[in-house]
Amino acid sequence: MHKIEIQLEDKTEIYHIDYVAKQANGAVLLRQGKAVVLATVTKDDEMVEEDFLPLTVQYIEKSYSAGAIPQGFVKRETKPGDFETLTSRIVDRSLRPLFPKGYAYPTQITILVLSSDPEVDFQVMALNSASVALFLSDIPVNELVCGIRVGKVGEELVANPSSSKLNGESSLDLFVSGTKEQLLMIEMRAISTIDTEYLMSDYMLDASVGGMDIIPIQKVNELQNEELVKSLEFALNYIKNATKKYQENFMPLKKEDAILEYKNEKYNEALYIYIDEFYKDDVKDAINAMAKSERGIELKRIVNRILEDDIAKEQEWDSELISKVLDKYKKSIVREQILKEKRRADGRGLEDVRPISIETNILPSVHGSCLFTRGETQALVTTTIGGEQDAQMYNVLAQKTPLHEKFMVHYNFPGFSVGEASPLRAPGRRELGHGNLAKRAIAPTIDKQDNSTIRVVSEILESNGSSSMATVCGGSLSIRAAGVETLKLVAGVAMGLIIEEEEYAILTDIMGLEDHDGDMDFKVAGTRDGITALQMDIKLGGVSMNIIREALTQAEKARNHILDIMEEADKKIVVNRDILPSSEIFTVHPSKIADIIGQAGKTIREIIEKFDVAIDLDRDKGEVKITADNKQKIEDAKEHIKKITSNNSKRNSSGNRYEKNEKRDVPKFDKDRIYEAEVKRITDFGAFVELAQGVDGLIHISKLSDKRVKRVEDVVNIGDRVKVKVLNQKGHKIELLLVEKI
Repeated sequence: MHKIEIQLEDKTEIYHIDYVAKQANGAVLLRQGKAVVLATVTKDDEMVEEDFLPLTVQYIEKSYSAGAIPQGFVKRETKPGDFETLTSRIVDRSLRPLFPKGYAYPTQITILVLSSDPEVDFQVMALNSASVALFLSDIPVNELVCGIRVGKVGEELVANPSSSKLNGESSLDLFVSGTKEQLLMIEMRAISTIDTEYLMSDYMLDASVGGMDIIPIQKVNELQNEELVKSLEFALNYIKNATKKYQENFMPLKKEDAILEYKNEKYNEALYIYIDEFYKDDVKDAINAMAKSERGIELKRIVNRILEDDIAKEQEWDSELISKVLDKYKKSIVREQILKEKRRADGRGLEDVRPISIETNILPSVHGSCLFTRGETQALVTTTIGGEQDAQMYNVLAQKTPLHEKFMVHYNFPGFSVGEASPLRAPGRRELGHGNLAKRAIAPTIDKQDNSTIRVVSEILESNGSSSMATVCGGSLSIRAAGVETLKLVAGVAMGLIIEEEEYAILTDIMGLEDHDGDMDFKVAGTRDGITALQMDIKLGGVSMNIIREALTQAEKARNHILDIMEEADKKIVVNRDILPSSEIFTVHPSKIADIIGQAGKTIREIIEKFDVAIDLDRDKGEVKITADNKQKIEDAKEHIKKITSNNSKRNSSGNRYEKNEKRDVPKFDKDRIYEAEVKRITDFGAFVELAQGVDGLIHISKLSDKRVKRVEDVVNIGDRVKVKVLNQKGHKIELLLVEKI
């Protein structure tokens, strides 16, 4: 058994080799912190006939790794969850380009999480362990891949931030995989954050700080092109250093490559010349037809015509050989036309976006809908608004209680969208991946403080490239069509690349033909102000930063063009409020709940009768839930309640109302004098403490220390005894400074 400890900039990885699963072609046990992952690689001895790389990646989280028993009736792990499926896709997309051409042996990579650690990034662990297992095996893969997640805390880029830092402090989530020289795959999402502004006021609105109103401001945190390039360069430098250490440590342990046969590409030079001589114009016509559909019907017709030729019978060219050579010839024509003539199959220039049409709320009984058509790609995207009870419940490894997801994007790709007669099936990995990409693009623009649950469903009705980006555009508008005020509109565009030696061309808004015959699929989504999500897959061995920078600039131009059209469509949206949800939850300061109730319940009864609504109140959280048979009644009642809670009246501990100019029997505390007190309540903006005679005062978060405090709980907690200095007193509002904890 070999134990190899690799010290990287931010963590220590401990690999155990020839320790477990020794009958697999390759296996490693990777430990990081308390997390332990087993990665194995196996292959069959017989090649398959299909013309694709038969690679399967399975990432599985075991419940016992977190000291838990699976939930549900069957107490064992069943089908993988969304996170497991998406992690499998990340590993697959990163390692697939490394296999040699012609490799056709069914190969399976299995990654098992055996011990969990809530602060460890399992997607990074899964990729790194699988890469090492593949490299050490007898499969002829001679490159090591490293994954890194980049976060951004303030203005600082952070390599592989802990889960708590990523979800609590970072404004960026960027996952990058690559080799020592090139980037292979990128996934990125912006993380919206909520800042608070304090406005001076004579009275308090909702949550308050003595004499100040707290106004939550949500930031989308899009990335500018140069910021993204800087982040990618940061990731690439990390990957270079890490893969260098991997190479030094693992090369001596690599097994000798197995002696394998490879599938020869079916090719016949005489047939290629024959097609070029007699069918060139037919192939160009077929390419023009494929610009309008992903189906290659015209190519099949050419194959049949060649089969009928005497020379085909004489040379014994069969349909499979003709199809392969014809596809190769078609690909060369497509690429040559783009590189030499700067013209695409459908006649567009390299930077042109296909024609776009948008219709909204075409479905009468649906909360919000958008029919988004771009060229021959069409998505019908709907939005449904629900309550908190409609949120998607899911489990996270190492977390005992389930979490709730209030924003969902579901992507469906039926066979008829590409003219195929195939049965409808449950969503596969592709559907989950495209839906997740669209969700990451739109999510930063959704109001985090809204308690509604939003489900977006994209039905792809026609597909000829970039259907995931059509989902982003249609989804952003369908949410607006459902009456939800998002922070900004989001548009997406898929970029492509054709590269031959030193010559290359970047394509805007690629269609299916260009995706199939091109070298890169680079999806970029964002707002006017920057990028909210992107995804890149490379079919080559990698791509340079110069090409990425150029592709981002070209994508920004296309995104703004699409947003111009979307903004015009947004102005024409007519929201059908009659069918929108009939309940809404919002919050006020807990002390204001008594104002809503009124003396002996008089105020709340008047609101219920006047606006024909039902009202539920939560005194502890300050939550107000209004239910009615239409949205307008809810809005009117909510506005009325806001006026009540924002007036200048207060209540004493007995529930009696003090008007603005009424004198109150509040003890006077000497300014600059130090008192002992007990912490009674903690909020995001400070701590309330009880002084003498049952009177509360506030230590604002800025008065807890002479240094910046991120969380009040980092300094004091409920029940702590403290010494405080009185800074100012205005009636019942007492501002305090923390002197010391007792």
